Amino acid sequence: MLMKPVAVKLDEIYVPTRMRDTLDTKKVETIAESILEVGQTTPIQVRRDAKRFVLVSGYHRLEAMRTLGESAIQALIVAAPRV
Repeated sequence: MLMKPVAVKLDEIYVPTRMRDTLDTKKVETIAESILEVGQTTPIQVRRDAKRFVLVSGYHRLEAMRTLGESAIQALIVAAPRV
């Protein structure tokens, strides 16, 4: 089944602590520049939690969108086990 990306509000996405420790600000800047030039080409992946979405992959894309002042991001909602 082909999944289609949906717009998810940035403030509804929780970033797990283990991911937060991996932030590379140079990578975020590079991705932000790319998003300005061509738009978001690859959706992030999130899973549903009780009251929010939990980031599965795409932390640098998420932070790039925050840097650009965006309020939402294209995401694929996946079924992922809790880690």
